[in-house]
Amino acid sequence: MRLSVAERREEMLRAAIEQIEERGVAAVRISDVASALGVSNALVLYHFATKERLVAAAFAHAAEADLARLRKLLNRRTTALRRLRAAVRWYAPTGQAKGWRLWIEGWAMSLRDPALREVARDLDRQWKAALAQVIEEGVAAGEFTCPDPAGAALRLTALLDGLAVQLTSYTGTIPRSRARAWVEEALARELELPAPDR
Repeated sequence: MRLSVAERREEMLRAAIEQIEERGVAAVRISDVASALGVSNALVLYHFATKERLVAAAFAHAAEADLARLRKLLNRRTTALRRLRAAVRWYAPTGQAKGWRLWIEGWAMSLRDPALREVARDLDRQWKAALAQVIEEGVAAGEFTCPDPAGAALRLTALLDGLAVQLTSYTGTIPRSRARAWVEEALARELELPAPDR
């Protein structure tokens, strides 16, 4: 069966993400992606022109998938607190979110690659804005108190990102149970809720 252009690009992006997670951005080559799919290097280059464009598109694709999952969690018909907890638990490096290696690689490469930096910056803005909006909804509904929803969203994502680096790059440094407890404590602090039981 012949794939459409959109299907072929999607297939290449998924393969690129897998190769980046396995090999790292610096080591991955166009030929790795082509080989994983059983296609020619020329076909991958036809769709993306350069490795840099392929990598930036792969990160954008992964970002959209993560944002779609976040929106799904945050648009549930339940309290703001439950939606926020579900999103934070999913995003946390101890949760079900995949691809922390990919994002750590992306952050490192974005220091030198303006296109990748823009993808990472846009993803970061959207995550923080989505979390801040749910916090604002919870405050408006009287579920909890938070005088600075945007600041709370920034602090929570900074904690989650930092824990992801520790748990992904330095395996065994922090027990996963301790990291989970820190996330719960931070969420309670930001929303002025009682501290969670230990």
